[in-house]
Amino acid sequence: MDRQAWAALREQTPMHLTAEDVVRLRGLGDRLDMAEVEEVYLPLTRLLSFYEEGTAGLHRVTSNFLGERPERTPFIIGVAGSVAVGKSTTARILKELISRWDSKPKVELVTTDGFLFPNRILAARNLMARKGFPESYDVRSLQRFVAEVKAGKPAVKAPVYSHLTYDIIPGEHLAVDRPDVLIVEGLNVLQPPRRREDGRPGMAVSDFFDFSVYVDAHVDDIKRWYIDRFLSLRETAFSQPESHFRRYATLDDEAAIDIAENIWEAINAPNLRENIQPTRGRATLILSKGAAHSVQRVRLRRL
Repeated sequence: MDRQAWAALREQTPMHLTAEDVVRLRGLGDRLDMAEVEEVYLPLTRLLSFYEEGTAGLHRVTSNFLGERPERTPFIIGVAGSVAVGKSTTARILKELISRWDSKPKVELVTTDGFLFPNRILAARNLMARKGFPESYDVRSLQRFVAEVKAGKPAVKAPVYSHLTYDIIPGEHLAVDRPDVLIVEGLNVLQPPRRREDGRPGMAVSDFFDFSVYVDAHVDDIKRWYIDRFLSLRETAFSQPESHFRRYATLDDEAAIDIAENIWEAINAPNLRENIQPTRGRATLILSKGAAHSVQRVRLRRL
């Protein structure tokens, strides 16, 4: 559907966010505005409310069939997409809107950055230049985390990643305590299962998702957004004394653009082409952005 047709599906879904909320929630370089929240994200949260209700009903029916007492099972949403495409903004907006449903659900948001291997392990495996590729993640820990949350275990811990120091923060964890809705955001959350060494099929993080969103755009646009964001970061995060990228803070535009392009071509473009884009078709819903960084089309997989 184009944006106009999709927007009509909002119907009477109320808008609970203010313009100040939207500014607070959008990422660096993202041009999200109130109109996009109303026309794209309110219809999406309306659909998600139907999915959540239907999934809960199916869980109750299955528990009754098995003669079990139904336990509360969280509804899990995956959000995937490239670096700089705006998937983090999408995840934050969904968290805010869902938490304001009439049922007032408890919503938690976890990014897969926390499940990257620490730099010392990446360095030992010669993977520092492939941070963000599937092999740079502790996938077993991520799967175990999502499985335990899905099973209703209390205070399941997730590691915390610092984009400032470019590493896992030792000893720091986020405790996820039996949410009604969990949003899992990351580059590779829709990766298919891998075959085990014995040939048996493995498990994928997406096996635990009840709904998934892929944020999409033309590669040339994403590259431009990435470079623009890199330039903006020189004056913010890069300039902080503890920043891993402090050496880039004093670069002029020409030098900064050259470095950003080299990083894009060496790391982000291959990862997008080889690992992220191929998972797009596995999503329940695809948000396709145009050159202006706003959603223009929506693709929904029919049940």
